[in-house]
Amino acid sequence: MSDGKTAVNISNVLDTLLEGYDKRLRPGFGGEAVVVNADLSLRSMGPISELDMIYTLDCYFRQRWMDRRLAMNVSLENLTLGIKILERIWHPDTVFYNGQKSYLHAITSHNRFLRIGANGTVLFSQRLTIQATCRMHLENFPMDIQHCPLMFGSFAYSIEDVEYNWRYGQSKSIELAPDLRLSQFDLVGFPLTNYTRLVKGDLHSVLCVTFKLSRHAGYFLINLYLPCCLLVVLSWVSFWINREATADRIALGSLTVLTMTILGIENKSQLPKVSYITALDVYVALCFVFAIATTIEFAVVHYFTKYGTGEPLMLSSDEDSSEDEISEENTSLDSLTLQNGKFKVQDYPWPPNAVNVKVGVLAKLCHCLTRTKTKGVVPKAYKGKVSVFSNSVSQVDRASRVLFPLTFTISNVVYCIAYYLWAFSE
Repeated sequence: MSDGKTAVNISNVLDTLLEGYDKRLRPGFGGEAVVVNADLSLRSMGPISELDMIYTLDCYFRQRWMDRRLAMNVSLENLTLGIKILERIWHPDTVFYNGQKSYLHAITSHNRFLRIGANGTVLFSQRLTIQATCRMHLENFPMDIQHCPLMFGSFAYSIEDVEYNWRYGQSKSIELAPDLRLSQFDLVGFPLTNYTRLVKGDLHSVLCVTFKLSRHAGYFLINLYLPCCLLVVLSWVSFWINREATADRIALGSLTVLTMTILGIENKSQLPKVSYITALDVYVALCFVFAIATTIEFAVVHYFTKYGTGEPLMLSSDEDSSEDEISEENTSLDSLTLQNGKFKVQDYPWPPNAVNVKVGVLAKLCHCLTRTKTKGVVPKAYKGKVSVFSNSVSQVDRASRVLFPLTFTISNVVYCIAYYLWAFSE
């Protein structure tokens, strides 16, 4: 029976509670500003888009204020009421200043509740999904730390009428769900501030929470950094290829440059389209420079390569033969011909100790011998000794085998230290 009497008593209180209540007037109208205390319970966060520079979060948004017109003489400390009564009482017109497509959850019913204390304290809570803008600075991408603010305050009331404060101060007004996880970022901090800003000519009280997000670099390390690094290492294989193998070295250099170009184009569509250079752009450019430098190094080697440093001429030889002398007076094509129709040359140690042929002698001699057999005299320009030779290794190639890996390693260390120090100094 006591419960029935209590319910009847509360019903009578509610029936008379709003008599003479004018919801158009704020609490304490004409006096001090009404203080609205707010806090957030963050359930989830994401997605975070660098392309559109927006982020999304799901939270419980709570507001608490004092309206003495709603004080009740009841035994209960707090009274939870249906949301319909919210339409009959004054409540703050809170908006998110940097919000975009935010909405209230309405499945299976509107996710809101209202609680009124016996002394007139009102607690209004609702579940919201908020999409807010975040001006991102991507100079350190993908080793960046972003600061994404969420700012809210009154839409119409100035600071003289409504003042916003954090409900539990600067430390506990943001509550994180235990299972809160972000796919691309770590939430490393969320400092709180309250300040005033000029809105439509009036000073408004504003609360701001800044979500400090540190990006995970693992995805970019696997899909961009590591492939680019391996392509640069692959280009160094040309330093161990004979400098006479022009086609092989040019093909290898072109392959690495083209592959790196395709890799950069495919991943660029998923990266932020900004007008300035990011840290990832710097690294890709660095890898391009090393890959192209490998091809330029071979061009330098090839330019200074002399005739007579190629592979030995494939001629048959007899063990007892002696070095043939080519002269203008006594040397003819017949003197260089064996019974099987092949030219004989001297035996030579492997590798040869010296190359005793003039620049261009072998190439010109072979050209002369293949053109005709009718001329019995070798021109005077070919006078000298014919000796065989082997492939030679350029000193530039020898130095590049050490300098390129060493320089690339130092560049990577400097790159990582510089950008990580820059990112964490923000």
